Amino acid sequence: MNKVYFLSTCSTCKRILKDWELSGNVIKIDIKSNPLNENDLDELYNICKSYEELFNKRAILFRDRKNNIKSVSEKDYKNMLLTHYSFLKRPVLKIGNKLFIGNTKKVVNNASEYLMNFNRY
Repeated sequence: MNKVYFLSTCSTCKRILKDWELSGNVIKIDIKSNPLNENDLDELYNICKSYEELFNKRAILFRDRKNNIKSVSEKDYKNMLLTHYSFLKRPVLKIGNKLFIGNTKKVVNNASEYLMNFNRY
């Protein structure tokens, strides 16, 4: 199942989703109103094999918490991802068995290129 996880109040997510022109076969999931559950997170983890890669280290809540943490394990990242939507790096686009995580120019461009080829078939 093709999905994109995003934050509807995020102007960057809105711009990227508009640029991607996602077809109707991609389910759009606003993580604020539909937070990640364990099944969703497991599905993403099974592709990228890292909770840290999915984690938004720039999240304000993380900055507050990391002062009290000496080191963060994969289990810690998983638990935090399940506790608050802001911990997910976004957007996360899942097309087939491929993930595009975050909003860096490189990731967005790679996803755009992939989508052009994907939508041709």
